[in-house]
Amino acid sequence: MSAASVLPKVAPVRVGEGERLRSVGLPGITLTVRSRAAVREGLPPALYVHGLGGSSQNWSQLMAEFDGLVDSEALDLPGFGDSPPPDDGDYSVTGHARAVIRYLDAAGRGPVHLFGNSLGGAITTRVAAVRPDLVRTLTLISPALPEIRVQRSAVPTALLGVPGIASLFTRISRDWTAEQRVRGVLGLCYGDPGMVTPEAFRHAVEELERRLQLPYFWDAMARSSRGIVNAYTLGGQHGLWRQAERVLAPTLLVYGGRDQLVGYRMAQRAARAFRDSRLLSLPDAGHVAMMEYPETVAAAFRELLLDAGELGELGESGKRRESSGAGADSAADAGAERDADAGAEPDAGGGAVRGRRAGEADGFGRGGGDGARGSRGGGSVSTVSDADGASAGAGAGSGSGAGGDGTVDDTNAGS
Repeated sequence: MSAASVLPKVAPVRVGEGERLRSVGLPGITLTVRSRAAVREGLPPALYVHGLGGSSQNWSQLMAEFDGLVDSEALDLPGFGDSPPPDDGDYSVTGHARAVIRYLDAAGRGPVHLFGNSLGGAITTRVAAVRPDLVRTLTLISPALPEIRVQRSAVPTALLGVPGIASLFTRISRDWTAEQRVRGVLGLCYGDPGMVTPEAFRHAVEELERRLQLPYFWDAMARSSRGIVNAYTLGGQHGLWRQAERVLAPTLLVYGGRDQLVGYRMAQRAARAFRDSRLLSLPDAGHVAMMEYPETVAAAFRELLLDAGELGELGESGKRRESSGAGADSAADAGAERDADAGAEPDAGGGAVRGRRAGEADGFGRGGGDGARGSRGGGSVSTVSDADGASAGAGAGSGSGAGGDGTVDDTNAGS
């Protein structure tokens, strides 16, 4: 008997304007998929993967920004949102990556523009490494990639994966209201929790109250947290940083200066690891930039599409580079020497774009405001390209995935 057939009846999941939900049954898993009505036929597909404790609702604002640009779908990972637990109880990074691959193979939508936040960033990095045929571009927002010095504020999340801690925390917090829990989560995930509107806060409380009624809620959280810790400690060819080096797709990296869960300092290492990357630095953002600054993240994604030749000169709705404050030619520094400490100087609009060879991670410009968000949207964008293939890592054939049900080839990773 599958997990989906024995679930308790709980309140329905919220569906935003212009969205719809559907359930997709696959071998060993049932996934809930959130999508937006396509403005027109023929748009390239995009898929969004949330982080630990999140759901497809985390992407609603960003998906709305892309109406007319891509055909958006967001998954509820197994055990999260409205998706039941996986039949095999596998919540490792590899298990979640396998679920994403199975969905893409079954849907036949690949290659897609793939997005991942936090745990979803680790998952989508693994997907892009082992199945490059499924990924057109990769956008990672505060990806959970291994850190040697984990921030103190992230330790409780890691401890959640220790056996017994989840049940202990449940007992300690049994008298906490949903409002108190949500305020704690927002304080941890947002650079400025005051940005959250009363309506959004109410929706978050309602969603948490719904999830707390699910008997597997804490088990999914604990096992997925343990999966992150296991992935952090895994070395060799299955290590996440090694797999990042194998990613072939053009990659947008988004890091927040006030992120309490993923170190802001990791942005430079990520920019060096991904062979064809550009970095969006948002000094005022926290862990969920796509919810805090959706317009700014959307503008940077349009830049990625322009640089990858996926858009015409003007792009979607006539928007071009000014939307992200980029006034400079992205290839201006193509002949520059490697300089890992080089910084992008903001232009008058508060953003900066510079083209760089592989390994030239950009510094963090902290000035100015984005044209779409005002002063709150200030940030800098730098481009790291590997035009001559000089980046470290294996070649195109190094990351292989099994056919058929999309089983990930690195069966020992994260488990």
